[in-house]
Amino acid sequence: MNARADYPGLQEVVIGDDLTPWVSAESYWHPRRIVLSAWLEHAPFAFWITNALKPSTFVELGTHNGFSFYTFCEAARRLRLPLRAYALDTWQGDDHAGFYGEEIFADVDAVRAEQYPDMAVLLRGYFEESVDKFDDGSVDLLHIDGRHGYEDVKEDFESWLPKVADHGIVLFHDIAEHENGFAVWQLWDELTATYPSFTFHHGHGLGVLSVGTVIPEPLRALFDATDEEADAIRAFYSDQGQIITERYLKYLEIANLRAEIDALNAKSAELETRLDATVQHVNAQLGEMAGSYSWRLTSPLRRVVARVPAPARRTLRAGARRVLRVFRR
Repeated sequence: MNARADYPGLQEVVIGDDLTPWVSAESYWHPRRIVLSAWLEHAPFAFWITNALKPSTFVELGTHNGFSFYTFCEAARRLRLPLRAYALDTWQGDDHAGFYGEEIFADVDAVRAEQYPDMAVLLRGYFEESVDKFDDGSVDLLHIDGRHGYEDVKEDFESWLPKVADHGIVLFHDIAEHENGFAVWQLWDELTATYPSFTFHHGHGLGVLSVGTVIPEPLRALFDATDEEADAIRAFYSDQGQIITERYLKYLEIANLRAEIDALNAKSAELETRLDATVQHVNAQLGEMAGSYSWRLTSPLRRVVARVPAPARRTLRAGARRVLRVFRR
């Protein structure tokens, strides 16, 4: 796919080896771990910005099932970056994400232990309980996706802002949500009046904010994009994100089909077991009948009965039953 041909607003601006500073090979990557998440469609941009910023320290406020967090971890692993990633959450849920049980944290921690034991750190608790564990200016990339009320997200931003490096970037999720108490958009509107920024509308909205005085060149090009370029960038990452969503839906479809097949196989195995038991029982009964005196005695009669018409056969069977009653006495 040629990004410039499909999205004419992406001009040929040479930065390093890239002809288009807002798109790179990483923009086409697909995450290896896909789970249900409102963040699915931002995975392509996560891969791109990880390569563009090359962070050493990444902090996520609000991790839930870990899709966005482990997408950044995967990006760093594939790019061979020495990233230290911190996920902060209570892993209990809230009124927006819904409340959930211990199984969510157990799953996130299992992924950490199996795939990123030397990169990922899970800090369980409230965000303010961990803020002092980080030195000022030490965080290269901060992702804010906790509670979504105005006061909540404002407190998260203001309390963690001193921890962000001078070249650091802050991401805000859900900036396009305006209902059900979501007010990240309100803070986002205020911040974009002060800081260089870029706004994505797809996938519930993602805001990209530069809070320091040093802006890496690919990100500077993003923030300085013309209206035409910005529209093309949004269209490109929206389309790439939709591919991730479609892949997830296909995964669900396949998983559901596999579950149906497993259920049918289990039912088939149950019926086969019951059939085998029935056959064995019938064979045992037939064996007993074949070895009985009355069965041997009536064998010639059965051969004769098989050759006569049905009405006469019923008469003969009635006579046979009378004979059997005589012998059983």
